[in-house]
Amino acid sequence: MFIQVIRGNVTDAGEFRRLSDKWDAELRPGAKGYLGGSGGVTSDGRFVVIARFETEAAARANSDRPEQGAWWAEMERYVTSVSFSESTDIVTMLGGGKDDAGFVQVMLGHVVDRARLDALNKRMGEVESVLAKLRPDVIGEVIALHDDGTYTDVVYFTSEAAARAGETAMQEPPADAKAILDELMSSITVDEYLDISDPVLH
Repeated sequence: MFIQVIRGNVTDAGEFRRLSDKWDAELRPGAKGYLGGSGGVTSDGRFVVIARFETEAAARANSDRPEQGAWWAEMERYVTSVSFSESTDIVTMLGGGKDDAGFVQVMLGHVVDRARLDALNKRMGEVESVLAKLRPDVIGEVIALHDDGTYTDVVYFTSEAAARAGETAMQEPPADAKAILDELMSSITVDEYLDISDPVLH
C-alpha cells in the first residue's frame, strides 16, 4: 500500500466539501489503483486528506492525470499552507480504513523509538485484541510511518459521541491494556490532533 497525506488550512469549508464530493463522483472512477480516502475539516479550519493506493506508481499516475491537475487547481483556491507527505511503511489495525465511520481522528507525531515500535507491531494480534475490548468504538486504524521520522495515525470511530465516551476507558485501563499503551507511548509522541466530525470517506 502507498499513502499520500495532504494537510493545511481551508478558507471555505463548504467549497472544500463540494470539491471533495466532486472528486468522488467524477475523478475517482478513473483513479486506477485507488483503495480509498479519508479526510475533512476540523472546527478550527484545518484540513487533512489521506489517500490510499495499491502502489506508488498508481498514485503518481493519478497525480499526472490532466483532470486531477484541473481539480487540484480549483481546490487550491480554498486551501493554504498545504503540505504533502507519503509512505509505503503502513500499519493497519481492525481492518484498516472504514468508509462507514461517523467520526475520524488523525494524530500527527514523531517516532522516538523505532525498535520498540517495530517490536510492538510484531504483536499486532495482541494489540488488536486489547484495543477491541477496551475501545469497541474504534472500528479501524491506519498508521503511515514517514521517512523523516514522523507518522500519521488515522483512527475510525462509530461516532464522535462514542469516541468521547470511550476516552474515559483510557484513563483507568486494565493492566494488560495499560502495559501495551505504556509501551506504545514510550515509542512515539503525539504532536497534533485533528478531529473530523463530518468526515469525507470514499
